Amino acid sequence: QVQLVESGGGLVQAGGSLRLSCAASGRIFNINTMGWYRQAPGQRRESVAYIIMNNGYTMYADTVKGRFTIARDNAKDTVYLQMDNLKPDDTAVYYCNARLRELRLLQYRDDYWGQGTQVTVSS
Repeated sequence: QVQLVESGGGLVQAGGSLRLSCAASGRIFNINTMGWYRQAPGQRRESVAYIIMNNGYTMYADTVKGRFTIARDNAKDTVYLQMDNLKPDDTAVYYCNARLRELRLLQYRDDYWGQGTQVTVSS
């Protein structure tokens, strides 16, 4: 069974920083991409950033470009999200997502999710 375990959320004032981590574990053959989504109360879940694990290519939502940085550690099957200059609009539950292939499967799936971590930015 594959698990994604997140850490690093919390409460911070506007302009502050937080760093989220997400570690994948289990019987994994290969991870294609890992990324972060967020969902604010009453809002749809939206993509924040993702990274291609084998080459480090990254993509960001326009709302976080220049403030958030996604990075990976392939040896640890871990992805990080450094969030700087946080704004109250960044308040949400942040979820880690992975597209990967398990050892027991022949195909990749992209429906692996972490449990979510709350990020609250006060004004």
